[in-house]
Order: sequence, then C-alpha cells, then structure tokens
Amino acid sequence: MKRNYDDPAYESFRKGVLKRDRKKCRMPGCGYSKKVQVHHIRKWSTASALRYEISNGITLCVNCHKSIKGKEHHYEALFMELTNV
Repeated sequence: MKRNYDDPAYESFRKGVLKRDRKKCRMPGCGYSKKVQVHHIRKWSTASALRYEISNGITLCVNCHKSIKGKEHHYEALFMELTNV
C-alpha cells in the first residue's frame, strides 16, 4: 500500500504525534523545534497494523530524520522507550 499523505487517518496520526511530542525533535540531545517531521517507529511498509497508531510515531527534525535513514531498526527500541510504548 502506498502512503496517502492526504488521508484523514494519516493526518490524524501526524497531528496526534506532533501534539504529544510538543512539536520538538525527540532525538536525545537535539530538541530542535523547526522543520519537525513525524517518523514511524516501526516501518510503514512492515507494520501495517500500526500505521495510524500515535504510539508508533515520534517527531524528529529534518537533520535527525536524515541521520537515521537506512538504520531505523537500530533506533526502534530507543524511540519506543522515549515515547513510552
């Protein structure tokens, strides 16, 4: 399934994660609050049941989001802990 960024369920997911994380990057030591994106902790492509669960999202600034690209599985446990999943 291809991601539809205009889907109301996806928009609700994004807004819920942004609200919970107070629109700040949750990467330890960062806390940047500009250009924040919502990242799926467990991958969109492999965790279809969790796609719209707020507990499966975390906010990251653009730089931190880029820094984990291709290494997402290394951060899964940390992000789950940070979001109290």
